[in-house]
Amino acid sequence: MSWLSNSLLGWAGAAVLLFWFVGAHNRLVRLRSTALQAYAALDALLVRQLDFVQASLDVPSSGGEASRVATPALQAAAGQALTVLGATRARPLDPAAMGALATALRVLVAAWERVHPDDLVSFEADGTLSRPASLLGPRESGTGPSPAPATAPMAWPEPSALVEITRAQFNAAVLQYNAAIRQFPAVFVAWAFRLRVAAPLV
Repeated sequence: MSWLSNSLLGWAGAAVLLFWFVGAHNRLVRLRSTALQAYAALDALLVRQLDFVQASLDVPSSGGEASRVATPALQAAAGQALTVLGATRARPLDPAAMGALATALRVLVAAWERVHPDDLVSFEADGTLSRPASLLGPRESGTGPSPAPATAPMAWPEPSALVEITRAQFNAAVLQYNAAIRQFPAVFVAWAFRLRVAAPLV
């Protein structure tokens, strides 16, 4: 009878292990899906920002010679951002793709700042008005330390709290997903299914 007991214990252990493995896999897939859905919402808002920039290029600028010189750079930056955004859409959780998108967007907003230096409004991740700010990131102030890069608000061409809220939601989903696939022993599940660490949009 001992062999029967050992066999039952072995099957019970295997069943528990399989149950845990499936549960861990489903959790990681769910977190990954949440991050992908968050990016889809962000992607739509980034397209809206690019549409706003493209529409502004069709309107003659009244900013003088400096603005007219900067406008071609803005047009080139918008085209580049649109190309990178399309490429990122196919693999939004790839760190290299997200890094390229972050760079393209910062080039875009810097070019926008040169053409429209007076239109600098940014919002916090909770949607509240931040302050007039450089499109390249927060400036030094005497009120305290600057926010960390992951939470630093950006002043988008079309002033919008929604895009900052959605960016924060995507970043939070990515951080939660990354934390999950790094946990032990879920890291083995992530390795088995080739689930890789993602990158936030900062």
